[in-house]
Amino acid sequence: MRVESADRDAEPLVAAGELLTRLATRVQQVVRGKDDVVELCIVAIIAGGHVLLEDVPGVGKTTLAMALADAMGGSFRRIQHTSDLLPGDITGVNILAPDGTSFSFRPGPLFANVVLADEINRATPKTQSALLEAMNERRVTVDGVSHVLPAPFTVLATQNPHDYHGTFPLPDSQLDRFLIRLTMGYPDREHEREILRRGTAHPVPLLPALGPDKILGLARAVDQVRVHPDVEDYILELVRRTRGDARFVRGASTRGAEALYRACRALALVRDRSFVIPEDVRALAVAVLAHRVLPRAETGRPGQAARTAVRELLWELPPPG
Repeated sequence: MRVESADRDAEPLVAAGELLTRLATRVQQVVRGKDDVVELCIVAIIAGGHVLLEDVPGVGKTTLAMALADAMGGSFRRIQHTSDLLPGDITGVNILAPDGTSFSFRPGPLFANVVLADEINRATPKTQSALLEAMNERRVTVDGVSHVLPAPFTVLATQNPHDYHGTFPLPDSQLDRFLIRLTMGYPDREHEREILRRGTAHPVPLLPALGPDKILGLARAVDQVRVHPDVEDYILELVRRTRGDARFVRGASTRGAEALYRACRALALVRDRSFVIPEDVRALAVAVLAHRVLPRAETGRPGQAARTAVRELLWELPPPG
């Protein structure tokens, strides 16, 4: 496969890589030792998607979300999900005016550029549905009136993969709404030492590296990233194999293929390229597809069998050469 790295169509993308590097570097000032996680979160933001972070408490998920919001010059809100949380608590409500003649809309915490939906599986299905509808539609409807959410709009939802007491697991159809599923993992020894020395003081807010308008411009630039037909075939064959392989009860949907396609274009842009290469597909396949398939046998940590099966498919499927 032959790919030309520069041409007239790539000219508008020249500055994109520099801007995204600046954004990632700013976030990494706070989120240390997790460059791959930061990169994939930025991929989700400029691809117009959302992220599901599955990890134990205390590994920096909130810090990551706040740092992303600060670095992109956007607003941040955190929603702590509990079993008594109502849809109106996150979408907003209409408030009766003091004179009793009219109502005014009071926006809920969804009205922010970056929303941390903490422990999403502790909310009831009705509240989960309201959140996921807002993620998909980019608006909320209250008393028959639609209200558009800010742009850009990204949800980072978290859930503990080990503690399921008193939770309402997300159905597969709702998991499919997340572009990427990640785990942060524990920091390495030296970064954990740095955290200990820094203490429990709240990190100083980051100075913005970009602004929301720049982020929207980068999201539009994703559509200009080229995908060679050979790479398209590689994506389609990978998705097709999840549907007919004995390791899966259910394979990835067409929405999953579309998600992988767009995420690959965003990753190419983050890595300062105007074209997608097979390594982009291999870098993203597990994070984008594993939560969209149902493995035949699930043992050990939830989701691990799906991740392993997708990795095995990648090993078996030769990339285009």
